[in-house]
Amino acid sequence: MASLTQRQSLGRAAGTQHAFAKAVPVCCMRPAVSTRGRTVQCAAAAVDTKVPSVADLTNLDRVSILAEALPYMQRFAGKTIVVKYGGAAMKDPTLKAGVITDLVLLWTVGIRPVLVHGGGPEINSWLGKLGIQPEFKGGLRVTDADTMEVVEMVLGGRVNKSLVSLIQQSGGKAVGLSGKDGDLLRARQMVEKDIGFVGEVTRVDATLLRSLVNSGYIPVVATVATDENGQALNVNADTAAGEIAAALQAEKLILMTDVPGVLKDKDDVATKFASLNIRECRQLTEDGIIAGGMIPKVQCCIRCLSQGVTAAHIIDGRSRHSVLMELLTDEGVGTMITG
Repeated sequence: MASLTQRQSLGRAAGTQHAFAKAVPVCCMRPAVSTRGRTVQCAAAAVDTKVPSVADLTNLDRVSILAEALPYMQRFAGKTIVVKYGGAAMKDPTLKAGVITDLVLLWTVGIRPVLVHGGGPEINSWLGKLGIQPEFKGGLRVTDADTMEVVEMVLGGRVNKSLVSLIQQSGGKAVGLSGKDGDLLRARQMVEKDIGFVGEVTRVDATLLRSLVNSGYIPVVATVATDENGQALNVNADTAAGEIAAALQAEKLILMTDVPGVLKDKDDVATKFASLNIRECRQLTEDGIIAGGMIPKVQCCIRCLSQGVTAAHIIDGRSRHSVLMELLTDEGVGTMITG
């Protein structure tokens, strides 16, 4: 497994635990242990840790956090970071506010975030209101014509514009768009899976995104693509984010999920891998350790890394400020995957 030193060299400044990690503890790190010849960076599970509020910090704490964050901010200034946003972090208002704050903070210090989002829970809610029963096959939403209309309405309308509004209320400048705008996402319908208007991304035209980023905006992208005939297609948000990161030659791709990262034992957060490389990911997949819903996420990371993205991260969106914790601390809070 990649060492902490390797992790630092790929985007984390050397030094002791960052003050931000001390002020906002998501998990309590334990020493690395050896497992079948591999090093596993473990995080203590089931730790009942109260996250202190800003009011609990002394003035010295606040100054220390800013001072220790400086090397990270300098390293990533002017760099593009693509964040895929979804899962529990979209449903919980507190978590949503934290994600928006993280993005605006990064934007304020000169980092260039691009937010790519899904919206499964909101889609299910509106389908229910319209009397349409959600259906899934192999983890993918079965999307008939009626469902596709709802998907496009909810993702490109309600969800997308609410995120734009939240970013701007927090002091940022955002522009909402879908994969249709500027021919951003072109896709092929996955007819072989018999799941309706669901596609896999075949091409990304990032011209519009680059223009927005260079003009100082945070692009907020709803993952609706079109095929060669102009038909709207529902595409997986993880995959879309990875392809967008590759097209932008982003410094990092961050996948916000409902799991702590890649785990050796899926039921034990203490077995989380802090860092992996592509070769190790493939071996863990062969061994059955990376399995189920984690396979497409890891494959998405590998694909974008092979196309020039420096590092990909799988983090737990259920943890407050997990984006900042992953980017601005040596240890991070999820699993970082590199080439």
